[in-house]
Amino acid sequence: MSYRAPVKDLLFVMKELAGIEAVAALPGHEDAGIDTAAAVLQECARFNEEVVAPLNWEGDRHPSSFEAGTVTTTPGFRQAFRQFAEGGWQGLQHPVDFGGQGLPKLIGAACCEMVNSANLSFALCPLLTDGAIEALLTAGTAEQQAAYIPPMIAGRWTGTMNLTEPQAGSDLSLVRTRAEPQPDGSYRLYGTKIYITYGEHDMADNIVHLVLARVTGAPEGVKGISLFICPKVLPDGTRNDVHCVSIEHKLGIKASPTAVLQYGDHGGAVAQLVGQENRGLETMFVMMNAARFQVGVQGIALAERAYQKAVQYARERVQSRPVDGSLPGAAPILHHPDVRRMLMRMRAHTEGCRAMALVAASAYDAAHAHPDAAVRRQNQAFYEFLVPLVKGLSTEMSLEVASLGVQVHGGMGFIEETGAAQYLRDAKILTIYEGTTAIQANDLVGRKTARDGGQVALAIAQQIEATVGELGARASAACRTMARRLDAARRAYVDAVAYVAGRGKTEPNAVYAGSVPYLMLAGTTVAGWQMARALMAAEDRLAEGVDAAFMAAKIATARFYADHILNQVPALRDSIVEGADSVTALALESY
Repeated sequence: MSYRAPVKDLLFVMKELAGIEAVAALPGHEDAGIDTAAAVLQECARFNEEVVAPLNWEGDRHPSSFEAGTVTTTPGFRQAFRQFAEGGWQGLQHPVDFGGQGLPKLIGAACCEMVNSANLSFALCPLLTDGAIEALLTAGTAEQQAAYIPPMIAGRWTGTMNLTEPQAGSDLSLVRTRAEPQPDGSYRLYGTKIYITYGEHDMADNIVHLVLARVTGAPEGVKGISLFICPKVLPDGTRNDVHCVSIEHKLGIKASPTAVLQYGDHGGAVAQLVGQENRGLETMFVMMNAARFQVGVQGIALAERAYQKAVQYARERVQSRPVDGSLPGAAPILHHPDVRRMLMRMRAHTEGCRAMALVAASAYDAAHAHPDAAVRRQNQAFYEFLVPLVKGLSTEMSLEVASLGVQVHGGMGFIEETGAAQYLRDAKILTIYEGTTAIQANDLVGRKTARDGGQVALAIAQQIEATVGELGARASAACRTMARRLDAARRAYVDAVAYVAGRGKTEPNAVYAGSVPYLMLAGTTVAGWQMARALMAAEDRLAEGVDAAFMAAKIATARFYADHILNQVPALRDSIVEGADSVTALALESY
């Protein structure tokens, strides 16, 4: 099946929930209203449907390969990436001064979803390049920005993020790659980096590695880490001393080359410092946070693709007579209630997380461009709170959705040739890279809730309470149901916030035992809040006679979210507030 981009739903969310016209009122985004968004999304959809999506299955069957230091990507990837770059997609939301289009993150996030739905392995290359550009925009010198950003935006060069080492996974305090200062102000790097996405490939002329390393004599721990630019090819055209020694054989995203890079085996890899010595982690977090948001969007993208695949199969697969006797013989399985339950769960999860992500993107735009400093701070805090929710919930739900997609296919879903299994295999990495779900949850607990005593979290609860009031003022059964479910979720959320903020410092084991359930609770509540807003907007548009079938489907999906997903939040509250003791009760020697 060919992928069909959900342009109509993306535009609905952008207009009705994420406030694209308010974004277009921000300085620098005056031309980025709904008409511009529609034109960009339509062209993005065409490109990804016609060029990128057909390579997805090909990449799973014919992954990137490695031989004698050279990585060859899946047939067709190089040509597709050239078209991607020539179409201006790499520079979509980057500054015009460097060759980008300067569009808001809200439009960029929608386009990010489409390319990742079309081909997750392919999309990882521009995702990492985006992160490298963001890091240099934040901390690079004017000379570094001029030298490296335009070629990356143009697609001639790509970027990577080099954090992990064999002994240093999520604990970056253990990084041991060494940086030796040189008389000319440059550095030489020595060490090994693993799990480097697109660390070597044949799709661009150069690869810009952003590398965490320790300057000789630096303090131990995270306070002694610096960030460096280390290009594969030096300005004089010679090859730098950074070499791919192997690529990984993975469960999923097989077409994306995951490299082991060796620095300094032949005299040292020439590099430049980014920002200040020993403050590299701060800058790398800019790149990591951009990537975390995008990985959340990847989860939404993969869920959308798995849902489309399952719906197509359910329409075509004839099996068994309907239980209500409405047909005399066997019918397409779409007639069966449990198949419809699974498809609705897939659909509701995807739409809820999509709404949350695009609302977060809109807040990012306001945080960076609004003329009022107080409004900028408010939106920045809201966006930062939502990033672990977007990353954590969207990726975990993508696993469930992809698994349900296999289940809809039945035994045929377990057979690789049908394609449903690829989405399940690809989805697993999303809960791991750029910080596991537990790392996102720890960030949500420590930095985003306990640090400010839950102020930002509770401000969100107040906004949800206002939405509950709006729902209660409406007469429809769907709004009454949503009001009841959303208010119960809000109360559970407030209880969980109070528990986390109140006990985070005094009883860390108890709080962190429930950190992932807390993330799931907060994410499900915020996504449910957006589905409630979507419900009301759809009712209003339906009353106006606008696209009746689409609006009716939006209302039905929101009602399902309330009855089958949002209703799980109070149970998560109980696990967090009352269930910590049972997490740590078993003696260590009994495992």
